[in-house]
Amino acid sequence: MPMQPSRELEVFDNPNPQRDYTVRIEIPEFTCLCPVTGQPDFGTLYLEYIPDQFCVELKSLKLYIWSYRDQGAYHEAVTNQIVEDLVANLAPRYLRLTAKFNVRGGLYTTVVAEHRQDNWEPPAPVQLA
Repeated sequence: MPMQPSRELEVFDNPNPQRDYTVRIEIPEFTCLCPVTGQPDFGTLYLEYIPDQFCVELKSLKLYIWSYRDQGAYHEAVTNQIVEDLVANLAPRYLRLTAKFNVRGGLYTTVVAEHRQDNWEPPAPVQLA
């Protein structure tokens, strides 16, 4: 059983690469440190992605997220870094990370960062009568 955080993201082969489908993962216990005060910041991450050839292995994602616990980071920087790392490992067709941080100094912060694979277009939505 891993007892340490890790920056290594593991992937597995997408079981249905011929189909666009969305994976949604809610991460309610994200923590990092304010780079100015050193105070802890808490937030919830909402990850959505459409896999291409790979999917993220959840245990490795958990350990990866844990690795930010003692790192000082601005909300904008940490959100974009997580997106960059996920894209580098997964090469998804589409990925969006919404980071909703708890109140700090009377302010709530939400950062949304996205990635879209070159030449990928989402299918047209289906309208049911």
